[in-house]
Amino acid sequence: MKKILVTGALGQIGSELTMLLRKEYGVHNVIATSRRIKEGHEELIESGIFEILDVTDGKSLAELVKKYKVNTIIHLAAILSAVGEKNPQRAWDINMNGLYNVLEVAREENCSVFTPSSIAVFGDSTPKDNTPQDTIQRPNTIYGVTKVAGELLCDYYYHKYGVDTRGVRFPGLISYETLPGGGTTDYAVHIYYDALKHKKYTSFIAKGTKMDMMYMPDALKAIVQLMEADPSKLIHRNAFNVTAMSFDPEEIAASIRKHIPEFELDYDVDPVRQAIAESWPNSLDDTAAREEWGWNPDYDLDAMTKDMLEKLRVKLGL
Repeated sequence: MKKILVTGALGQIGSELTMLLRKEYGVHNVIATSRRIKEGHEELIESGIFEILDVTDGKSLAELVKKYKVNTIIHLAAILSAVGEKNPQRAWDINMNGLYNVLEVAREENCSVFTPSSIAVFGDSTPKDNTPQDTIQRPNTIYGVTKVAGELLCDYYYHKYGVDTRGVRFPGLISYETLPGGGTTDYAVHIYYDALKHKKYTSFIAKGTKMDMMYMPDALKAIVQLMEADPSKLIHRNAFNVTAMSFDPEEIAASIRKHIPEFELDYDVDPVRQAIAESWPNSLDDTAAREEWGWNPDYDLDAMTKDMLEKLRVKLGL
């Protein structure tokens, strides 16, 4: 990666990835874009090149790629699972038409493309435990449908046009830097905030519901590592299972109690998000990522909990 354009740069992943890329590749080599300016992102916006971009506007995207001589597009702009169910039409427009525009510009301008997929590509008929790399994908959310279609579209552009497309299936992502944006796994971020501020948390995900999760530093590592990987060794390219840990609300609460013994957990289950969670895997098999490009996470649940609580105490001034 040399000259990188990031879409959705003010989102949960993008806001942290952009700063990391600027540190690694130089502030003038990373063009951050977002559909609108969001409060709280002044440091990112002022630290390098920033442009307003709606990914459904292919012409504007092409102009930016040409203007800055971009050779790598990291496409993060998307509507997530829970938000997508409230407005499926908008989710389809942004997730699919945005990706199509990115791939078309990449084809025309000879760019590499990274776009993340998700555990949302799996559904009720997928094996729940140690979910294989290659398995049945019948999601029941519009977000999952767009991600399956996106995986296939990226594969098509690679095989048809030779576009260097790459991607991973992210599990739930946990970060102290940026609050999540409407995903089903969001509880695993909010629980840390409430543990520190209130010593209790009410989970919208039911007791015993396991989901795959990953700490944000590992997610950023995966993106950079995959984009720098030898392309000749990549077999799956656009849909690598990656994972770091799998837990249910009780297990994350137990990890928190090692640092905050009085922490309490109760439940007020959201039927929509619970149904989504139950359709997703309990754990993923990420053997392909480990074998093809050396994937290996740095954080398990307890290591993440320790770091999250330490970082959030500073952030919240506690």
